[in-house]
Amino acid sequence: MVVKPQNTKFQIQVVENVQTLSIWANNPWRRYSISLITLLISYFIGSSLGMVSAVVELMDPVAAFLSVVFIEILIVLRRNFRSERKKKFLVLFLDSLRLGLFYGFFTESLKLL
Repeated sequence: MVVKPQNTKFQIQVVENVQTLSIWANNPWRRYSISLITLLISYFIGSSLGMVSAVVELMDPVAAFLSVVFIEILIVLRRNFRSERKKKFLVLFLDSLRLGLFYGFFTESLKLL
């Protein structure tokens, strides 16, 4: 039996905000600028997480596992949203987020060698 989640006020506002942002981003320049900003912010977050987990050295395997799980969740979300034409902006956003995190982790791993 599948239980349908409740439509809370918060969920409704989040959906409305995402729809408003995707309507605003119909212009290709706006869409790619948001994509670039997302890529740079996620690169910063990825490199910061890699640096913090390397300095602390207490939970390196756990931090690596959580990072890989988060990136895999982003891949599954992309696969689910790819088939819907109206969510093209969301797919671009998820791709930028995933690539930025991946490149941030990758450059931090090269620094640690």
